[in-house]
Amino acid sequence: MAVIHETTLKPNKLELLTDWLPTQPWYAGADRTPLLSRRGGFRLDDPQGEVGIEFVVVTDRSGDLPCTYLTPLTYRGAPLDGAEAALVGTMEHGVLGRRWVYDGTHDPVLVAELLALFQGRAEPQEQDRSDARDESVVHRLSDAAGLDASTVFRAATAVSGPHGTDITVETATEGQATGRTQSAEGVVGIQVRRVLESSAHGEAGEDADLPQGCLGTVTAAWRSADDDAEQLRGVFATLRAAERH
Repeated sequence: MAVIHETTLKPNKLELLTDWLPTQPWYAGADRTPLLSRRGGFRLDDPQGEVGIEFVVVTDRSGDLPCTYLTPLTYRGAPLDGAEAALVGTMEHGVLGRRWVYDGTHDPVLVAELLALFQGRAEPQEQDRSDARDESVVHRLSDAAGLDASTVFRAATAVSGPHGTDITVETATEGQATGRTQSAEGVVGIQVRRVLESSAHGEAGEDADLPQGCLGTVTAAWRSADDDAEQLRGVFATLRAAERH
């Protein structure tokens, strides 16, 4: 399990996101500077213990109405090769030293664990406590997805647009991923919601029907923009059929 350090971050996450958000095609603020506050999120563990994985929820109050965004981030001790365009920034961690912060939708470690979360193989962790499962995070997966326990991540590509980030994920069986055979066995699509909205599908339990055309969902809670005591729920990510490009 990841250890949460009580220490300093320079610059902090909100400062990094304030500069980065306006560069994204799904940011609704256009020509204004975000005014951000943290409203929730959760973490996933890297099985190798090298990469920090955090789904950060922030609310921007710079406009006439508050808007809440989902920003999946990864934290690395060295640059990720080939991911220069996904770099959010660097920070100095009081314990771990320099950390490279990436848009996690372009980081294979985060995407692999997000796929595992859909499958129920990854355990969501509370954002600010070590070794504490986040019970607010709920995953649902249709049998039609064809993702059994032996299906593992192989590779991914991500493209962002006004409506969010679409990730095409190539999968393989566990034996293929670790043996000599490296050909992809399947492909699925993950859409990461960037603008969060409280929804009926977010309130639904594990046994509820999935939205039409959807093979799986990850839903979670965050704090209302107006009241810390009010919990909202919505869809963070959906799983759909996809074609190999």
